[in-house]
Amino acid sequence: MVILGIIASRQSMLPLVIVNPKSAGGSTRDNWSAIASDIRTHFGAFQVAFTKAAGDGANIAWTAAEAGRQFIIACGGDGTINEVANGILESGVDVEFGVLPSGTGGDFRRSLGLPQSTREAARTLRNGKTRLIDVGRITFQSHTGKKVSRYFLNVSSFGLAASIIERVKTNKALDWLPLGGVRGRASFALSTLQEVVSLDPVTVRVKIDNNEEKLLQTVNFCVANARYFGGGMMIAPKAKLDDGYFDLINIGDIRTAKVLLNAYTLYNGSHLDLSEVKNSLARRVEISPVDPSADIHLETDGELPGRLPAVYEIVSGALRIRVPKQ
Repeated sequence: MVILGIIASRQSMLPLVIVNPKSAGGSTRDNWSAIASDIRTHFGAFQVAFTKAAGDGANIAWTAAEAGRQFIIACGGDGTINEVANGILESGVDVEFGVLPSGTGGDFRRSLGLPQSTREAARTLRNGKTRLIDVGRITFQSHTGKKVSRYFLNVSSFGLAASIIERVKTNKALDWLPLGGVRGRASFALSTLQEVVSLDPVTVRVKIDNNEEKLLQTVNFCVANARYFGGGMMIAPKAKLDDGYFDLINIGDIRTAKVLLNAYTLYNGSHLDLSEVKNSLARRVEISPVDPSADIHLETDGELPGRLPAVYEIVSGALRIRVPKQ
């Protein structure tokens, strides 16, 4: 019994990989044997836990952190990464975090400079260095009207991006395409076109740090901790994960034709040169609709958790994460 207890204790100290089998259109589930083989070969021994429903990633990570697990790894897309990071952060335990990209978006991976392939990402988890990064904390209204808080690693926004993601999640026009990256990219492109055609700015109240509250007209407003969102758009090219600030990106009242003609600038970061786009830094941001009855949805790390009003706060050096050495 003592020997079995020692073995169980040692196993509980192995790195835990939390896997979303539905990520990448279900290909993570279908290819798990090969993925697991790559992880064992290029990283080493590990234990695994599979999510079954929304919220599982956070719950599994919280429980593992509380039990003393020292290294927890998220295997999935940006939503899975967000959930696992939230579980670690909510636990308050000093746990190292790792990422094995296996989704169609990969925005957080891009900001960290992580490789896409499982074997190279596994090598990074074994041979990389530990980095302290900032996270964002947002307090907002849930869809049921409750005041809730959660952390985000990447970008939170409202306006056009949130509307596009909402349309992507409900758009059935491309169901005839096979699951995976092709359908995901095509659905995002179609949804973007559909939303841009009906583009309409909104007016909100914004208070940045200790400055006076101001009215702001926006087509899309981003609170960025990292550089990318929307499947590869470099929305905040100047953002740094460890500078203690959000990058605020406001795309003001801009004509539909100009959005379409300059869509490529969102991928190379040159949209900041457009006169309608403003960029600033902040540690705290308070945002509310001018019209209290307005239903303005929020997008956070690619998910749609609720709506305005919202308060954003930067939490400096909150998360230890394994990244490439170079």
